[in-house]
Amino acid sequence: MKYRLILFGGILLAVFSFRSIVNEGLFIPETFPKPLYDFNANPLNEAKIELGRALFYDPILSKDSTISCASCHSQYSAFTHVDHNVSHGINDKLGFRNAPVLMNLAWKSLFMHDGAVNHLDVQAMAPITNADEMGENLNNVILKLQKSPLYCQLFQKAYGDNTVNSGRMLKAISQFMLTLVSSNSKYDSVVRNQTQFSLKEQKGYALFKQHCNQCHTEPLFTNDAFMNNGLSMDLKYNDLGRFRVTQQKEDSLKFKVPTLRNIEFSYPYMHDGRFKKLAQVYNHYGKVNSANANSTLEKELRNGIVLTADEKVELTAFLLTLTDKTFLFNKDHSFPKHIFIKN
Repeated sequence: MKYRLILFGGILLAVFSFRSIVNEGLFIPETFPKPLYDFNANPLNEAKIELGRALFYDPILSKDSTISCASCHSQYSAFTHVDHNVSHGINDKLGFRNAPVLMNLAWKSLFMHDGAVNHLDVQAMAPITNADEMGENLNNVILKLQKSPLYCQLFQKAYGDNTVNSGRMLKAISQFMLTLVSSNSKYDSVVRNQTQFSLKEQKGYALFKQHCNQCHTEPLFTNDAFMNNGLSMDLKYNDLGRFRVTQQKEDSLKFKVPTLRNIEFSYPYMHDGRFKKLAQVYNHYGKVNSANANSTLEKELRNGIVLTADEKVELTAFLLTLTDKTFLFNKDHSFPKHIFIKN
């Protein structure tokens, strides 16, 4: 068993089978492809990560200081939310989509369900300035941070002076989000030859490779493409997906393929959170086909995915091996009470 002992944040970690360490604090799993994020343009360090972590959990970023990034991206649900279908913002406003999970973001080039954001370093602007989410503007956010002794101190530590500006703020948030790497599930242990699947999990894995892997591609369990999986348009939101960005007819009702990592904890499912259980997801794919779907349905789904009751149990058994409790309960990702309490 290959491992290295690494000191990070004062904690000695046993890190298994990692290809490399990028700057400080981000470990690249040996089984993962090369990241897409340009770390040379935003070199990681512990102080910037801690600044980003504080910002991520602080409702100061919203207009009325009631909504933080973590309000819709809870660590214990794989950095999404489970208590409502779509995002809730200031003044009890509702968005029109379910919050995407946040993990393995260094391997993505487009963000949001429709790919409207093309760089992680500006991604946080979308919810901060969205009237139905955090409802703020960057100038006001910066003014609030400049008046905060805590943030003047954190910016000083991270950047060498206490200048607070939007570029530094957004890159710090990126730094924290980049550390949200999920790569220590049972599946990963099997890939590293540290354990084995049970018979039921092995059968489920075979079903996954037969029916799911082309879109939810290993090891990230997404191909990051925009695809139409046969969902009817929700008439409440009239969400056309990728079409909203490109205005291309062929992109109508296409949404980014989500990762299946930690799917046990990331319900409700689909871009609008319409399904609360995997059984509902299986039923959808069993019924969708070219006869009852719209014209942009993916070819992989034109005959549906029909599973027997036993096969659904087996596939679920495999999907549960994608749960990464090391990630879900990592204290380095949780609310940084040590920052806020001591200040």
